[in-house]
Amino acid sequence: MVVYDALVSPQVLKMINPQAEQINAGKRRGRHSMLQQQTTQLLIEKAHSHAVVVRLKGGDPFVFGRGGEEMGDLIAAGVPVEVVPGITSGIAAPAYLGIPLTHRDYSSSVTFVTGHESVGKYRPQVNWNAIANGSETIVIYMGVHNLPRIVTEFCEAGLNPQTPVVLIRWGTRPDSEQLVGTLETIVAQIEETQFSAPAIAVIGNVVKLQQLEGFSPLKVEGG
Repeated sequence: MVVYDALVSPQVLKMINPQAEQINAGKRRGRHSMLQQQTTQLLIEKAHSHAVVVRLKGGDPFVFGRGGEEMGDLIAAGVPVEVVPGITSGIAAPAYLGIPLTHRDYSSSVTFVTGHESVGKYRPQVNWNAIANGSETIVIYMGVHNLPRIVTEFCEAGLNPQTPVVLIRWGTRPDSEQLVGTLETIVAQIEETQFSAPAIAVIGNVVKLQQLEGFSPLKVEGG
């Protein structure tokens, strides 16, 4: 059986054996198929009734994918776990558009950070001031909703308002969308175009490299 997330593309879902039981455990802001505790409990229950249970996630399950939480709960319940690593969207999506996150002429450091934090976590909030001054490239996951606040904090921390920004929705899928702007313009662009999640944001001068001529992204049939 397969328990899959919302970020798994329809093309990948079509590869699943039609005889396999499939359950959507996807999450969107304000629209959860099931709560995280319910997902974990479902995995434990299904592990006792099925020979193989696949927890199918988009990207890498250990990078803002709650894979570590689910693995820990399964092991605590006596369920053996095998992890198949993936390529996180914060690396794959920019690469697909020809944007290197590091480049000798533009960036020697990169930070990956979530723009959507859970309530009651181990610390109250991301230190956006430290993030702004700590890396030349910043990749934000799940940050579209909170981007106005994040942009304000970055500018107050001293980032140039003309710093390039690109939002990437649906990564390598055929219906992928991009929105290119700057810290100064991107929030207004989101409102004007009604650009919505799920998307990652890449902030830094490496975004300029997307404009290079002669680059052709690989066509990924499975999304």
